[in-house]
Amino acid sequence: MSEKAVIGRFAPTPSGFMHAGNLLCAMLAYLSAKSKGGKFIIRIEDVDAMRCPRSAALDIIDTLEAVGIRSDEPIIWQSERTAAYKAAERLLSSRAQIYPCYCSRAELHAPEIARLPDGGILYPKTCKSLSAAQKAEKEKKVRPAFRISVPDEVITFTDGICGKQSQNLALECGDFILRRSDGVYAYQLAVVVDDGESDVSEVFRGADLLYDTPRQIYLQRLLGLPTPEYYHIPLVCDSSGRKLSKSEGDSAKRLFKSYSARQIIGELAFAANITDEPRPADIDELIPLYSADKIPKEIKLRIQN
Repeated sequence: MSEKAVIGRFAPTPSGFMHAGNLLCAMLAYLSAKSKGGKFIIRIEDVDAMRCPRSAALDIIDTLEAVGIRSDEPIIWQSERTAAYKAAERLLSSRAQIYPCYCSRAELHAPEIARLPDGGILYPKTCKSLSAAQKAEKEKKVRPAFRISVPDEVITFTDGICGKQSQNLALECGDFILRRSDGVYAYQLAVVVDDGESDVSEVFRGADLLYDTPRQIYLQRLLGLPTPEYYHIPLVCDSSGRKLSKSEGDSAKRLFKSYSARQIIGELAFAANITDEPRPADIDELIPLYSADKIPKEIKLRIQN
């Protein structure tokens, strides 16, 4: 029996312009898939359409195309996939406890609520055991979010860059949101459903999302979906060590004012140890040079906006 085809993806959230770190992530995902004879797809994670204008998404697509990164399949838009998320929520409700949560933002950020390493909160299960009468009373005033109950179980996986990772869902994650109070499906559910439907076999993304992975593996198991190989790349810094950020105005598009597409790709490849010198390059000529083993634990980019 033949091995399953490799499918990689880049899935940006268009809540702002893409910075060079995002572009590097796209490049590594593309090179990894292509080096294994696989496909590369682009998914726009605009499930929260209010925060993600179409103009920002189109800017990301244009920037990717400018450096030769194109999707081998039609681009997927999460804003068009609500029905798939609803179906997954129904299936999950038959296999785990999903319950309404009426807690306000202020209640969730009270000083006594435990904080998680990713900046989130360890939900204290305030609403998990509410009676039907209590829920009815709260719904007169508050539209609930919906959380999924997690077991006291350790999820372990090996990241292609960060190595072995373990997380106790109950103690280090807690019951997490599947659908927000405004009806928007949460990232955790949407990304799992989309990766599963697209047969994604490897996921490249920033190390800031490493902590999310165990809860996604939990959802994959409940939904009967395979778990991709994960590669969480270090957050990219400028030459002074400052982490690149959308909020700091680090737009990748601005690089094109000072550098050619080949120069940008060459600098990204050098920063990721794909090449041993910062020479201009077309992205496809880097395919035979790519190896995940080359990716360093710290990535600094020499070029500036």
